[in-house]
Order: sequence, then structure tokens, then C-alpha cells
Amino acid sequence: MLAPHAGPRYLGLPRPTIDMDASTLPPAVAHAAAATKVLVVSGHPRSPSLCGSLARAYADGARAAGLEVALLDLAELDFDPDVRTISPREQALEPDLAHAWRKIDAADHLVFVYPAWWGVGPARLKGFLDRVLLPSIAFREMSDGAFEGLMQRKTAHLLTTIDMPGWVYRFIYRAPGHNAMSRSTLGFCGVTTTRIVSFGPVRSSTIDERHRWLERARDLGFSLRKGPHTATAVAARRLFVWLRALRLQFYAMPWVVYTVAALGAAGASASTGSGLDLPAYLAGYGLLFFAEAATVFANDRFDLASDRLNTNHGPFTGGSRVLVDGSLSPRSLEIGIVVALMVALACAGFVLGQVADLAAASLMLASILVLGIGYTTPPLRLCWRGLGELTVGLTHSVCVALWGWLLQGGPWQHAFPWLLAVPLFFGILPAITLSAIPDLDADRAAGKRTLAVRFGARGALWIALASTLAAVVAAVPLAQSDTLRPAYANLLVFVLPHALLLTVLIGRQLARGASCARIDGLMFAALGFVIWFGAVPLVNLL
Repeated sequence: MLAPHAGPRYLGLPRPTIDMDASTLPPAVAHAAAATKVLVVSGHPRSPSLCGSLARAYADGARAAGLEVALLDLAELDFDPDVRTISPREQALEPDLAHAWRKIDAADHLVFVYPAWWGVGPARLKGFLDRVLLPSIAFREMSDGAFEGLMQRKTAHLLTTIDMPGWVYRFIYRAPGHNAMSRSTLGFCGVTTTRIVSFGPVRSSTIDERHRWLERARDLGFSLRKGPHTATAVAARRLFVWLRALRLQFYAMPWVVYTVAALGAAGASASTGSGLDLPAYLAGYGLLFFAEAATVFANDRFDLASDRLNTNHGPFTGGSRVLVDGSLSPRSLEIGIVVALMVALACAGFVLGQVADLAAASLMLASILVLGIGYTTPPLRLCWRGLGELTVGLTHSVCVALWGWLLQGGPWQHAFPWLLAVPLFFGILPAITLSAIPDLDADRAAGKRTLAVRFGARGALWIALASTLAAVVAAVPLAQSDTLRPAYANLLVFVLPHALLLTVLIGRQLARGASCARIDGLMFAALGFVIWFGAVPLVNLL
């Protein structure tokens, strides 16, 4: 089955030439590599084996990259692979297993090399994992019944041998062994598997093919000089981090309001033969998008003191956490703010040269940029002065509606964008006011003066309730007005029941006693309430 064995290391195959070592690496890379400890585990139950040779080739490559490498051959360990007690914690670890766990615990990067027998792996490897990945050291059960992995900062590579084409194993059999190891086992314990490589089919392989496999295993080990992640994974991670920083959940409502106003202006001018100016529409929204991006980046950058203290952060509160968890540096976000503003101004420059009412459009542009960036950025720091809720209400209603209206040639004196903004303004206030309740303790400690800090959680709930009722009071007559009747058709069918629901939920929160805990359910209800004031007109005007 295997090539004749001519030595304990590579089964008679030429040992891969290691022509690079830590001395050839740049100092910064060599330093980073030397700080990483790697444990290579050969999971084949026999020694020597092809898996053992692959494991040693990988270890040689990692050592050549300047890393500290330990090799663990399960075939040489003396242990009972079966859990014979009710809890695996009650079964004492044999000396070999205790030594193996110490190596696992000390390693930054784990490498498992094993054959995917029956699509999964050897019983010995499974037994080894059953015995060493114990509760309280590899994972723990939380008070709410959920589980937390305790090996969060470790990464892993999986190298498997298979006896079928790789595409068959992956797409026909759906890679059961890869999923079991990377997700159900290592992932459950918090380990991030960053690369999985299969070698096969083994039975029909030639000596030359196996030599190439050893070279590839060696190259994989040496690639750790740049870290355990692939270049694609690193790029994807960076992209994901910036997407987190963007906080895209806040962009839908401004787009809807902007589009409704633009369609309203286009409809008003339809009698003259002109419709929606698509280039102006796209460039105008580009300004809004990148101005919003600069705003949320600035919020993270200049609210860091509060975000670090916040233990109640959620999807709509506490910032994106990219600075708190170290995913991005303050300098990176500052660069992001500048770049976003530059793109926003480029979009603005495209449309300002064509807009009919340049003075009004320029005023709206300045309002959007100054109020948005000034929300948390010194010296304005509006949300620190108790003006944050008012700022968000104005920018996301009056400013956005007028911006969309003006870019499509609508006159600023027309009632449509102004009346459209009134229910929106009051409808936005419940969500933005409630969002400060989970942040209250952290904001107070950091020195922010949000409405929740000024009036307490209970006061914020009353403000949210009053704003909800004000939005309804404004919407009822406007839905019957000649100006908004086409846009607001059937609006009350959705707004009135949702207002009642939101009122009941706020009332229940008041009855329970206002606290600074997370209120995700109430937040979703408040955000859903304001959506109707944009979504219904959008559908009606399309």
C-alpha cells in the first residue's frame, strides 16, 4: 500500500529540502514567528505511516520558519481511548495524556494530520480527543445553559489523507470528517480552523505524487511565517472587520427616506416630461452613504471611553466594538473617516454642479456633514451635550428628505419634503432614545449627557412613549392631506397597530421598573415602528 519503508521519517521518500530558515526571514517576521508555538499531532494509529511523514514534513517547514514546534505521535502514546466514567473529568489522565494536554495548552497553533477513514478519522484520534478535551479546561457550560470554548486564541490546520478524489469527498460526501473536526470538536472549544488540506487518493498514488505531498506539507508549515491564515482569509477578515465598523444596519432608513423624497420630486416634475435623474440620484445617495460611514467611524473613535465600559452592548448599542476588541486601531478608523469624507465630497461635487437650487442644496450638504460628524467628534460632540437624539432625528428626516428632493429639481419651498419629515422625526426619537438605556451606566461614567443620562432610564422611556404618540398625531392628518395622500395611502393601517404595540411594550418596561439592561426586543419594536414611515411611501410612489 505504501512505499517500502527505508527510514523512520519519510517512508523511503526523499526528505523535502528545507532551503529557508529563520535567519533568512526579515527581523520583524522572524520575531513574530519565534513567538508562536506549534503542536503537530499525528493521528494515525500506526507508526511509521504516510500521515506521520506528512506531520514531520509540516513540522520541519514550521521550524525552518523559525517557530517553536512540538510533535505528538498518537501511535506512541499509552492511554485508554474510551471514557469509562459518567463524566470524562472523573477519569484520571494517564501520564502520556497529561503530557499531551500540557502541549496542547501551551501551543498557539495546532496541526492534526490523520487519515479520513470512513470519511471521518481513526478511532484512536477520536478517543484521544474524548479524553483530553475536558470540560472546564477546553470548554465550559454557562449559567444559561450555553457553552463557551476556552481555547479561543488558538488556530488549527487539518491535513488529511483520503482514498478518493478531493472533490468527491467535499461535494458528494460533504466532507464529514472536516466538519466534525473543525466545527463540532475544535470549533466547539473555541479553536479557529484556518486551513484544511486533503491528500489523495492515497492507494493509487505514485512515489512522485507522495513526494509532492510532502513538499506541500513542508510549505504549509513554512507558510506559518506569515501567520496561520491564508492570504484570502486575511483579506476576508479585514473586509469583515470593516463591514462591522460600517454598521450597515443603520443605512436602510436614510436610503428609504432619500428615495421617497427623490421619487416625490420626480413625480411632481413629471408633467414637464422629466423623470428621475438617475446619475444625480446615485451620486446623492453616495454622499449620504459615505457621510454615514464617516459618522459611524467617528462614533467608534470618539466614543471609545464609553464603549470600553459598556457591558450591555448589542447590535444597535455600544458601537461596533472594532476598537474595543482590537480588530482595528484608532489610526485605521481615523484614516477611514478621512477617506469616507473624501468620497462623500466627491459625490457631492458631482451633483452640486447640476442642481437647480445651489444655495439650498449646499446648506443641506453642510448640515448633513457637520451634524453627522459633529455627533461625537470634538469640538461639537453633540451627543455628549444632550443633543444627540435631536441631531439624529433632524439629519435622518429633514436633511435627508430635502437632500433627495432638491437633487431632483424640487423647490425647497414645496411642502412635500417638510411634511414628510415631521412624522419621521418623531418616529425616529423612540429608537434613538431607547438605544441609550443599555449604554446609560457607561455613558454616565464616561461623562456623556444623553437623554437617558439626564433623565434616567425611566425618563427615557417616557420620552420614547411621548415621541411615539407624537408621530401618530402628526401622521393622522397628514395622511389625509392633498400633499401626502398619494405617499401615505394605507400608512395608518400599519402605523396605528404598531404604535399600540410599542406603547404596550414601553408601558410594561415602565411597570417592571426601568433598568439599564439590554432591551433588544423593545429596540426592534421601536426600529420597526419608524420603518413604516418610509417603507409605505416608498411602495406607494414606485
